Amino acid sequence: MLGTGNAFLPYGRLHSFAMIDGKHIIDCPPTALASLRREGIVLSDIETIFITHVHADHVFGFPFFLLERRYISDRGQEKPLTVVAAPGVKEHLLHLCQLAYPGSLDEVFSTIQWREESEGTLQSGLTWKRFRVLHDESVDPFGYHFDAGTDGSFVHSGDSGPCRTLYDELEATNMAIIEMGIPDWVDSPHHHTPTELRTLAQSNPSLLMVVTHTFIDQPGIHPVPTVTDVYPEHPSNVVHAEDGLLIQQSSSSWSVV
Repeated sequence: MLGTGNAFLPYGRLHSFAMIDGKHIIDCPPTALASLRREGIVLSDIETIFITHVHADHVFGFPFFLLERRYISDRGQEKPLTVVAAPGVKEHLLHLCQLAYPGSLDEVFSTIQWREESEGTLQSGLTWKRFRVLHDESVDPFGYHFDAGTDGSFVHSGDSGPCRTLYDELEATNMAIIEMGIPDWVDSPHHHTPTELRTLAQSNPSLLMVVTHTFIDQPGIHPVPTVTDVYPEHPSNVVHAEDGLLIQQSSSSWSVV
């Protein structure tokens, strides 16, 4: 978990950002380079970017990511990069890159392999299934089920409020990275609240739920919290992630470090 904060960057957190097997990342937020640098990850080692949707806190780091690879970690453009995203995302990201650095990213952008199919397999063997979730429809929101139907499958919710499509995927796995972007007093169907997450966890007791995209500061970081630095009382199968959390899978079970 390279970052666990929502769009407002609670104290002690960078934007929500996850990495799989040291070489695949989910989204590319504005703080992506900071997250990767903090963990000592060479950007050219990243092989794949999975895009959930095109809100700024999920993709505005993309031009910086390409800029660094082009001029620092992969000057020779020898490391292939794949972007897995819904149809239409390529055009949004091209426009973003042209606004950010006109002309400077055209060459490296042209080398990207785009995978727009809703289900597929990477050369590494990682498989994905993309599914629609409940969020702002104008940004094409999706979640991903990785290695669905096999041992070690897990779900990433993207940004989503409670919805049947997400919950159907959760019933078919035993680990999920799921957002909790708003407190209970915010009236919005587009994110999970603590109460909604608690209800979901209690109805799926065998599902390990790792909370990301949180509005809660890392406890004890700052004397005046942005909203709060107190975690809700989660059920035992919920882990409220902090930046740097490692999730490991072995023998069909998951653990956190």
